[in-house]
Amino acid sequence: MSDTAPAARGGKNKVYPSADAALRDLVADGQTLAVGGFGLCGIPEALIAALRDSGVKGLTAISNNAGVDGFGLGQLLTTRQIRKMISSYVGENKEFERQYLGGELELEFNPQGTLAERLRAGGAGIPAFFTRTGYGTVVAEGKETRQFPDGHWYVLETALHADVSLVKAWKADRAGNLVFRKTARNFNPACAMAGKVCVAEVEELVEIGDIDPDHVHLPGIYVDRIVVNATPEKRIEQRTTRAA
Repeated sequence: MSDTAPAARGGKNKVYPSADAALRDLVADGQTLAVGGFGLCGIPEALIAALRDSGVKGLTAISNNAGVDGFGLGQLLTTRQIRKMISSYVGENKEFERQYLGGELELEFNPQGTLAERLRAGGAGIPAFFTRTGYGTVVAEGKETRQFPDGHWYVLETALHADVSLVKAWKADRAGNLVFRKTARNFNPACAMAGKVCVAEVEELVEIGDIDPDHVHLPGIYVDRIVVNATPEKRIEQRTTRAA
């Protein structure tokens, strides 16, 4: 891809020639990053590898999961670049387990729906919200709780914000309008919205007008940079087969 791709009509050029180029002047030590994906589905593989190669450290990563050993965010755990994880599920990563139990890694656990809503709230400008999820458990420890007229108790959860969001989409136009495929849509849009700057890794780049407006899952106003990775690895987290 050329470094001089034409800019979107009426705006700046959002397309970068590589993941390294897209992150070069963007990431820094101590930042908070929101990283899309659900398990290994819909993770920004090239951007995570570029983040690893950048050498930045002391990161807080907001992500549904922590990848697996040696792939996804698991690469950044191996290189000790992540200081804290804000996650829902981390059960597939032995290095994560080792670092957490050894006191080397901070962890803020969230129920999965709560994590999604905290990200969405961050992107929507909602500072906090009440949810019944987690009331009466360790999830509610240290948080405000309140009983509402419906008779139920609720836990106050705060919104999540990120310095940089790294997301994966199937298709983008040059304005940054995104289309996700199936499970990849679970966390990526919310992660994109929660970041001050969003970098989208896509498999296909099309011209403005080629995506039907009714098919846009995330408007380009949320996307600042685009990187094309036409042939992602797309590993399977747990391959299960049956005997012939």
